[in-house]
Amino acid sequence: MKIKQYVPDFKLAFEHFCIHAGGRGVLDELEKNLGLDKWHMEPSRMTLYRFGNTSSSSLWYELAYCEAKGRIKRGDRAWQIAFGSGFKCNSAVWRALRTVDPAKEKHNPWMDEIDEFPVDVPEVAPIAVT
Repeated sequence: MKIKQYVPDFKLAFEHFCIHAGGRGVLDELEKNLGLDKWHMEPSRMTLYRFGNTSSSSLWYELAYCEAKGRIKRGDRAWQIAFGSGFKCNSAVWRALRTVDPAKEKHNPWMDEIDEFPVDVPEVAPIAVT
């Protein structure tokens, strides 16, 4: 007998997702398996695009992206999910104590060019032959 796997709707529990930007494959699989949409994955994908795989610090770049975009409102919950070598996974849930005003964010690493994001990242990039 086959039983359909139950996957909770995580979007009901969290407004924001900061998923370790360890690579496109990691993000693709988590998007699919957690049932997330492009908007929820945008901070992770743009962090990977702009900064590359910065290990666990990518989670803070992703949260800063949400703040710079003006997405963080008082009471919102952000789920940070990080992966390590081997069979390691850790997560934290943060609740916003205040609404973040992007105009007042002086030390946010995204503020100098946040208006240029998101960018379109093609599924497959062509290889230039010289």
